[in-house]
Amino acid sequence: MICLQLFFSFLQIGLFSFGGGYAAMPLIQGQVVTQHGWLGMTEFTDLVTISQMTPGPIAINSATFVGIKIAGIPGALAATLGCILPSCIIVTLIAKLYLKYRNMTVLQSVLGSLRPAVVAMIASAGISILVTAFWGGSEKIRLPDTDWSLVLIFVICIILLKKFRMNPIGVMLLAGVMKAAVSAIGG
Repeated sequence: MICLQLFFSFLQIGLFSFGGGYAAMPLIQGQVVTQHGWLGMTEFTDLVTISQMTPGPIAINSATFVGIKIAGIPGALAATLGCILPSCIIVTLIAKLYLKYRNMTVLQSVLGSLRPAVVAMIASAGISILVTAFWGGSEKIRLPDTDWSLVLIFVICIILLKKFRMNPIGVMLLAGVMKAAVSAIGG
């Protein structure tokens, strides 16, 4: 029964997550944290981190992670299949239609109008992760509750990525080392 729930939950995510894995994060959060309570918000943040660090699409990695945590290997297979099945079917149909109607202005207009919605979904996921990281997922964001060591690590990472164009993998590793050092010094 749980495998069917995983399959249908990630089938919904696969059906409605336009714009890639980051756009799927609010949908995954809604299913996994809010609706079913399979993970807490802190575990969800860990899920996002692990899904980014492992090779492959973030939504599929998330489905596999949740499936394994909830129902082992059968759960991972059910969640992953649910996540990818809609994409396989939809992409096949759209590819056929796009090749036939690619020069229509209406089609180009529809595709252009989806871009702002995708950006909003990605921004929503990013803000949720920042709130969880800096304020522990608290309902209220208050300055005294801010984890300033994580804010500093975040700012350093942004500078390394934008100004010095450092490799993102190196930045992730360095962030892990900085957090471990802060934890060792602080406690």
